[in-house]
Amino acid sequence: MSSSSKERLWTKDFLLDTGINFLVYLIYYLLMVIIAVIAKNDLNASLAEAGLASGIYIVGTLIARLLAGQQIELFGRKKMLYTGMALYLITTIFYFYIPNLMIMYIIRLANGFAYGVVSTATSTIIASCIPLSRKGEGINYYGLSTSVAAAVGPFIGMFMMTRTSFTAIIELCVGLIVLCVIGCFFLNIKELELSPDEKAKLRKISVNNFVESKVSVISFIGFWVAFCYASVLSFLAAYSQEIHLVEAGTFFFVVYAVVITISRPITGIIFDAKGENYVMYPCFVCLAIGLFLLSGTQTAWMLLLAGVFVGLGYGTFMSNGQAVCIKLTPNHRVGVAISTYFVALDLGLGVSPYILGVLRPMLGFEGLYMLTGVMSVICLVMYFVMYGSRKQNYADKEEITEELHANAKIAIDEK
Repeated sequence: MSSSSKERLWTKDFLLDTGINFLVYLIYYLLMVIIAVIAKNDLNASLAEAGLASGIYIVGTLIARLLAGQQIELFGRKKMLYTGMALYLITTIFYFYIPNLMIMYIIRLANGFAYGVVSTATSTIIASCIPLSRKGEGINYYGLSTSVAAAVGPFIGMFMMTRTSFTAIIELCVGLIVLCVIGCFFLNIKELELSPDEKAKLRKISVNNFVESKVSVISFIGFWVAFCYASVLSFLAAYSQEIHLVEAGTFFFVVYAVVITISRPITGIIFDAKGENYVMYPCFVCLAIGLFLLSGTQTAWMLLLAGVFVGLGYGTFMSNGQAVCIKLTPNHRVGVAISTYFVALDLGLGVSPYILGVLRPMLGFEGLYMLTGVMSVICLVMYFVMYGSRKQNYADKEEITEELHANAKIAIDEK
């Protein structure tokens, strides 16, 4: 235990990769929150067309995650990161020229693809930057970069949209990506030494090389957790207007980010010391409480309290689900596992707004949040039946994974 406690987490590479990931996600959320408004105001798009301008980005991201998850270890982590970052910069520059909706759709699709490549690369690289004994703690700190970006990005986007031009916003995004590019050159990226057999398996065109079966359960549950959370992400602004709590609604995601910033280091330590069940069960309960609170919100303090519980719920699940994926997967399959997990989350976030939007006239916003609250409880039951109660079956797998990590490290050192 004394030797494990001395393993360093806050290394240069850990900080750089986390910082790059933060800026990449910040740009994503910044543009996501304003692009529909730009489409409507500048290109005279209908509400449906403006929604497509937002949603088509996710299509590009899903395609990239599936392809990058398979190819990252063959192509090389460094090459994948550099290529993705170059594409992210180029496709963001294209936003300066959007003469019509069709061009906007193409740019959004390409930009989503580039974002998917970069985010998959950074999420894979971080696994080699975290000591095995501190993987839960490290992933939770790393996950803060995503969660804080999810709060700061929309705030910056909405703030700038009312005070400056779309051109100025894109200039800021381009500048931030240039910072990411510079950071990449200082990042020491550890490549894996794959055996001929491992390379042959990864080169095969098969479902196994696009989807990691070992994380299928946690990814399936992640889809439904993201489905529930999307009700907040997509409809909170409209709901807060309907119940005349616009000002409180503005600070909802600020509360969300603060709660995650405080809680994630703690949940990471619990993950490492006690195991994932001690973290996962409370997160389902918290998400359900947050959504039930939203369904009956009448005052500002209730709305903000809901933000606390939603942060403890979805925010906790997102990073710890990633930690579970790394825990269950051999080192040379981490890229595919991370891709599988985030594809499931993205699908949940992408499908939910349409389905819940269809149900909204029948149920109202209160009914939608009651429904997703019940679904969060069902997610807890699914986790217990499909993973939590069977976790002992993965004990041997974890030992094998640690051995593979150690062997990979030896191979890198010898090289």
